[in-house]
Amino acid sequence: MNVLLINGHPRNESLTDALAASYIEGAAKANVNLQYIVVRDLQFNPNVTHQHTHDQPMEADILSSQEKIRWADHLVFVYPTWWGTMPALLKGFIDRVFTAGFAFLEIDGGTGYEGLLKGKTAQLITTMDTPNFVYNLLYRAPGHNAMKRATLGFCGLRMTRTLRFGPVRNSIYEKRKTWLERVYEEGTKLGNGALSPLKKLSIPVMNWLKAIRLQFYPMSFIAYAGGAYGAQAAGLGFDPFIFWLGYAWLFLIEVATVLSNDYFDFGSDKRNRYFSPFTGGSRVLVESLLDFRQVRTGILVTLGISMVVLVLLFTFTSIGAVNMIAVCGTLFILALGYTIPPVKLSYRGLGELTVGVTHSFAVILCGYMFQGGNLSDNFSWLLGLPLFLAVLPSIILAGVPDHDADEAVAKRTMAVRFGKKGAARIALAFTISATLAVIFFHYYGILPHAFAGILIPVIPHALLLAYLIIQYIRKKDPPKRIDGLLVAALTFIFWFGIVPLVNLA
Repeated sequence: MNVLLINGHPRNESLTDALAASYIEGAAKANVNLQYIVVRDLQFNPNVTHQHTHDQPMEADILSSQEKIRWADHLVFVYPTWWGTMPALLKGFIDRVFTAGFAFLEIDGGTGYEGLLKGKTAQLITTMDTPNFVYNLLYRAPGHNAMKRATLGFCGLRMTRTLRFGPVRNSIYEKRKTWLERVYEEGTKLGNGALSPLKKLSIPVMNWLKAIRLQFYPMSFIAYAGGAYGAQAAGLGFDPFIFWLGYAWLFLIEVATVLSNDYFDFGSDKRNRYFSPFTGGSRVLVESLLDFRQVRTGILVTLGISMVVLVLLFTFTSIGAVNMIAVCGTLFILALGYTIPPVKLSYRGLGELTVGVTHSFAVILCGYMFQGGNLSDNFSWLLGLPLFLAVLPSIILAGVPDHDADEAVAKRTMAVRFGKKGAARIALAFTISATLAVIFFHYYGILPHAFAGILIPVIPHALLLAYLIIQYIRKKDPPKRIDGLLVAALTFIFWFGIVPLVNLA
């Protein structure tokens, strides 16, 4: 293991120096390779004097520091906390060393930046006069947050536990001795790696959570719950056990679908330059957070568990076999067939309609039928129609930033088939259709107990969404990313699910 210790104290013979020396002693016992940078001993201009950092001449010590960072697996910053943050000298060092092209890269997708120091870990060891609880609760740890999130985390480093020692002022010898011993112990732990066992466990857990994209599950849950409470309102009763068993099956099918999308859409995701939290997949395969074998295993395991849950569901509910096969079988085929060969609905021009159906009619029918409803009842179909129309604008618009990547792999989204502005026009049409549907329902008294009050949020939101879509269409050179427009489209769906759910519950 290669460890780089960076001492950011501007003065000699400080407590920071003693902590650094103690850490080095502990690291030596751990048998790691260690290099040591004392920032005050370097010769460099701490000020960024050029508009672009790469245009400024790089002193030998700056270049040497970058090479040491490249070499290191684990970086340790030791410095005093002054005015809530780091000394000016260390800030200047970071400004000059952690430059674009070395520590991060400007890109079109994601946050607009990509950290280039991924795979490395980092730790902060700092002293302060402010008591820890005051620094955390009153000041909200500004310097530590800046270093951990906006600097090192931004550049891709994974942070380990920060060590804070203080208050330093008026501290007695015995207290400082315990601090030095604590830092020594921290150095000796490097023999087992920089990450704690819990942190090591959390990494794959977080990678899998990223892969399954939990941010998209609430909408299907709301629609499912609306169907279940609709059954209760119709006098069919409500069984909590069946409700959660049914949702467990839907959840597992959605997980398998999301994972299969990543697996079979890898070619498009890899080419996608304009990905965002809403488009371009989870990117766990693109970023090598998981490999193809792991994702494939995840799909198979999830489907296996879903089959067990489905058998239990069939056992404990009174749904007939024909209705169960019709609803659950259709949902299964549509969801998994979105990208899985040989069906590959999203590659055959049916992707948007598939998502619209699975996230409206299908999940509402499941909620309604699992509680004893019938497939032929009008309730689920009527409740699902406005939601189906409301889902389509966001799904269609999501294909706009993905257009170039999807076109390259012959994925026939509406954006690919009709062009970006053509897709936006279709999204506008469905926005208007969804709004007209609830106006029609209100005027003719269709499901009044479910849609009561829905016009109050829907109409102004529809006007906003329509305005944003029209603005996009009118632009001569529209932006490649449409994050704001997608947020407006995704939140538009919310009213068509939550208002009926609140009214029916």
